[in-house]
Amino acid sequence: MSYVYAFIIGGLICVIGQLLMDATKLNPPQVLVLFVTSGVILTALGIYEPLVKIGGAGATVPLPGFGYALAKGVFKGINENGLLGIFTGGVEATSGGITAAVVFGYTMAILFSPKTKS
Repeated sequence: MSYVYAFIIGGLICVIGQLLMDATKLNPPQVLVLFVTSGVILTALGIYEPLVKIGGAGATVPLPGFGYALAKGVFKGINENGLLGIFTGGVEATSGGITAAVVFGYTMAILFSPKTKS
């Protein structure tokens, strides 16, 4: 049943993004920033944690999940390092995902011939 919940939560997040792009004049980069920021804000308000408990990867893999990871990292960093944790906590919490994105992106650029859209 957890797969179904992940599919529903992740699907709803994607539907919200698509509706934002279709119903407003927001372009994809603006929606991406909005999603990451909303993930941070909803985590700070304690609203996103229940979504993560219900939806698992359906809530943590999309971009609001990245904001969730940043916020959780900042909270942990503050508890461990005080004020310095504000600056280091989010980076420490998301460094694995960021590193994977860079490594896989670089690998794909080597294996294939990337071209700009015309």
